[in-house]
Amino acid sequence: MKTAIAILILTILSIQSTAQVQPVGKDNVAIGGYDVVSYFLPGKATKGDPDIKAIYKGVTYYFLTTANRDAFVLTPEKYLPQYDGWCALAVGQQKKKVNINPETFKVTDGKLYLFYNSSHKLSGTKFNSLEPWVKDETNLIKKANDNWPAINAKKK
Repeated sequence: MKTAIAILILTILSIQSTAQVQPVGKDNVAIGGYDVVSYFLPGKATKGDPDIKAIYKGVTYYFLTTANRDAFVLTPEKYLPQYDGWCALAVGQQKKKVNINPETFKVTDGKLYLFYNSSHKLSGTKFNSLEPWVKDETNLIKKANDNWPAINAKKK
């Protein structure tokens, strides 16, 4: 019994510590249910309400408020993350699609960039891809923009 409880605790800690999601989950919800408008106003990663939603190009987006939903519906391209929501650093540096932590983001020149950010409590390893991005952002945006068409053309 103690072993089963220990395994359950380790599993829960492992799941909570990674917090990585695919840009569009198996439930067809974007960015783990985070409100894409909230990244811009008020500039904070905020979970959306499943009752306040919009569907754009077959993907469901949740919003914190009806005002956010309405803003998105008017100009969705303004709020969508770059590189279809995949980790911006991975697109720029590694030329591949990597899951993201919806709470790790940066808005630059009116564009939303999302990043991988994982901290494993048990192993003590941590990597936040926003940190190297900020150190060389201009160059990495150019690389990511150049890499994205070929990456996007590939199946995951």
